[in-house]
Amino acid sequence: MTTKMRSEIAEQPAALRATLDALLPQVSEIAALGERTRQLLFIARGTSDNAAVYGRYLVESHAGRLSALAAPSIATTYRRKLDLDGVLAVAISQSGRTEEIVETLSWAKDCGAKTVGITNGGAGSPLAQAADVALCTVAGEEKAVPATKTYTTQLAALAVLALGLGADVDAAELQRVPEAVEKLIAEPGDIDAVVEGLADKPGVVVSGRGLAFSTALETALKLKEACYLHAMGLSYADLLHGPIAVVDADTPALLVASENSPTLQGTVALAERVVAAGAAAYTIGGGSALAQAGTAALNGPELPEWLAPLGLIIPGQLLTEALARRLGHNPDAPRGLNKVTQTD
Repeated sequence: MTTKMRSEIAEQPAALRATLDALLPQVSEIAALGERTRQLLFIARGTSDNAAVYGRYLVESHAGRLSALAAPSIATTYRRKLDLDGVLAVAISQSGRTEEIVETLSWAKDCGAKTVGITNGGAGSPLAQAADVALCTVAGEEKAVPATKTYTTQLAALAVLALGLGADVDAAELQRVPEAVEKLIAEPGDIDAVVEGLADKPGVVVSGRGLAFSTALETALKLKEACYLHAMGLSYADLLHGPIAVVDADTPALLVASENSPTLQGTVALAERVVAAGAAAYTIGGGSALAQAGTAALNGPELPEWLAPLGLIIPGQLLTEALARRLGHNPDAPRGLNKVTQTD
């Protein structure tokens, strides 16, 4: 059986190529808007919120701009006006039709912010229409409820946004992303071992730090929604401040890192600690150092750290799809979920 989710995972290299071709010409437009701002406010929910975490770390670490994640209820429930002069508000929504996100972006503009909308919903979507600059990804229709290609193309849009904001990175490296993703889809690592390791477990702790933190959050979300695991996504710094107590023989850890990240050494140390405590430590990325410290390893991408999250999520997506089927669940249509979620 080939699920819609598995088919859409395979479509990501083409979706990324199309999205980069569409968005890279907008770098100068982003730069012009960015000149009138000094900090960023990301507006999102769910999977898009995890993409926003990547955007925040990327912009702060490579473009030197203070960033934050918005609380949409300030706009939609409390209806409190804030002084957002000098702020670039970036709203992210796969459909571009989530009313709360569109309303919050309009609120930000009314409060004085410049605005960017990132969506797969096209230029005619409400979010794109509300934004000063619309970055429309080219993922095509996504039929499975768990987001895969819409998520990775959001990350690509955020990488383009960072370029427009003057990030100290090599823009040419973006062209390596589709091929790196293609390779991971073909060679994700020991998926079967991790599936069997999680098949009889009620939960898992998913952890990374820095730019990989977004991957930990998104992988945990996927395992929750499609496999019904009690999956916690945590920075490993937060994990060490108490929650590591839940990691045991019945609650393994899934640890994520880029091979060339300053957070790798800490992730390796965490894997060694988990294994020494008698628990399983499954790993994504981090090269041979992390793989050797863990119980079973999934591969990472051959990409620099600033782009690694576009590849690190691929083994997590493949793991989720395979584990859902192993558990007898349909990953395309998790219970109680719809493709577009509206919140008050």
